[in-house]
Amino acid sequence: MGKFQKRKFERPSFMDKPNYKSIGYARVSTSGQTTEGQVADLKKEGCCVVFQETISTTVKEKERPQLMAALSALDEGDELVVTKMDRLGRTQVEVVNRIHDLQQKGIHIRTLDGLINTRGLGKFAPVLIGLLSGLAEVERSLTRERTIESIQHRKETGGNLGGRPKTSRIKEGLVLRLRKEGCSYRSIRDQTGLALSTIRRIIVEKEVVAV
Repeated sequence: MGKFQKRKFERPSFMDKPNYKSIGYARVSTSGQTTEGQVADLKKEGCCVVFQETISTTVKEKERPQLMAALSALDEGDELVVTKMDRLGRTQVEVVNRIHDLQQKGIHIRTLDGLINTRGLGKFAPVLIGLLSGLAEVERSLTRERTIESIQHRKETGGNLGGRPKTSRIKEGLVLRLRKEGCSYRSIRDQTGLALSTIRRIIVEKEVVAV
């Protein structure tokens, strides 16, 4: 008879579970949309809990209760998981600032589209985030500068930029209302007939004046 061979013992899979929490955050802008798909994807990727809400993109960060709850649930070493980076803020600058703030607290960010994974980047994560922060700041400064110049030019020329239609103020009000309701730029274009560049200008000018 052959010698009895002992089977190699394999550790159960739960021994390999990470020692940090993965917290998910899902958001949609209008009641006509649903977070179900995002929630399912986030849970599939290992999130122990997923915070979700339906809220306009124009609503400030501190007025988003579920986002605030998700951030409060994170401890050093944990990770915040979203489907895409735009779930984290209203603008590129806001998103980059959020990533930077979390990184400073030792909290990681991962997007399911593979765009960013600060844990996977290791020691290079601060370098990348620093670069993104610098680019975002440059973009914000240039946008504000162009917008202020445009507003000043309109004031000096009586608000006339080459025969703009008299209904422009009405359409500007419509653009701002639709944006406040959470409509995307493309949706606003379809509803107003305005070019995307015009829609962006109207919204950015409003933000600059508000500041």
